[in-house]
Amino acid sequence: MSKLDKDEIIAKFTEAYQAAHGKAPAIEAKGGWYSVDGGKNLRLAQLEEMIAELGGAKGKAAPAAKAEKKTAEAKPAAKKAAAPKPKSKAKQSSFSVKAYWAEQLAAKDNLCREPR
Repeated sequence: MSKLDKDEIIAKFTEAYQAAHGKAPAIEAKGGWYSVDGGKNLRLAQLEEMIAELGGAKGKAAPAAKAEKKTAEAKPAAKKAAAPKPKSKAKQSSFSVKAYWAEQLAAKDNLCREPR
């Protein structure tokens, strides 16, 4: 396992975040966990993974978003197909947990008992 340099990773993450979002992130550190802009707490290794995602997202997301926007404007919205009516709950599924475990235990080579 490689040693992670906290200051170096945070600096790289800040650069990648600024390039992707146009603003500097607010990073709060507490007990080895890092919160970016008040969001989910992440470990240092997760921040390092996000550097690659932010760097790759910068170049690919903008053209893809523009292409999706153009195709959405060009095509009129298609009508949704009518959803099938759900069947009654009694006939919906024949799955039984008890039968499933009985099959699983019977398939094993050693002697196993069914749960209580």
